[in-house]
Amino acid sequence: MPISIFVVAFVLLLVWSVFKVLREYERAVVFTLGRFTSVKGPGLIVIIPGVQTIERVDLRTVVMDVPSQDVISRDNVSVKVNAVVYFRVIDPERSILQVEDFNSATSQLAQTTLRSVLGQHELDEMLAEREKLNADIQMILDKQTDAWGIKVANVEIKHVDIDETMIRAIARQAEAERERRAKVIHAEGELQAAEKMTQAAEVMARAPQAMQLRYLQTLVQIAGEKSSTIVFPLPMDLIDPLLSAVTRSGRAAP
Repeated sequence: MPISIFVVAFVLLLVWSVFKVLREYERAVVFTLGRFTSVKGPGLIVIIPGVQTIERVDLRTVVMDVPSQDVISRDNVSVKVNAVVYFRVIDPERSILQVEDFNSATSQLAQTTLRSVLGQHELDEMLAEREKLNADIQMILDKQTDAWGIKVANVEIKHVDIDETMIRAIARQAEAERERRAKVIHAEGELQAAEKMTQAAEVMARAPQAMQLRYLQTLVQIAGEKSSTIVFPLPMDLIDPLLSAVTRSGRAAP
């Protein structure tokens, strides 16, 4: 009886060692006597115990948080930046043969690349051009991890933490920029108004009747106000026709 139990246990152990089941997203890198022979899976695979060994590789996308990094920007501002990297294994053979631990290697490479790329830009670019920086970091990581059989799909900068004093300086800078834009807009408005007034003056100089109509329009506007007393000069252009008519009448009478 004990011998039969031993035989059954041995058979079960042998079956467990020979047959392996891999999920749809898994692959097995097979080594025969220490040498790479093939990549198997998914499903049921057969392994020769004592002769062959396997390394399981997960092909699903890995979401890796890059720890917060101290970065000094090109304009000498110290900030803390963290990011997230999305990558997956596309070549199980190279991911096992070319690097000891591709997860750790990718994480370390992402940290150094983050510091290197962001250190070449000014603080304003870090805040305003985040999409461009994400693309630059992703391109560099993808190129360097290609030898490991890794595909970096995306990189996203999560937070750019700035010192409190620098935040106040940025706020003052933004306020000064808004004031500058307001003054420029006001000056452009004054310039356009002066150009239009110059054109109007030229038109009135060519047509004196236009000046008289403008004068009468001004009187109408003043009359509509609540002032009790209105004193205004009478233009000679309006008096001259009356004086001329009176003079002609006086000459005609004798």
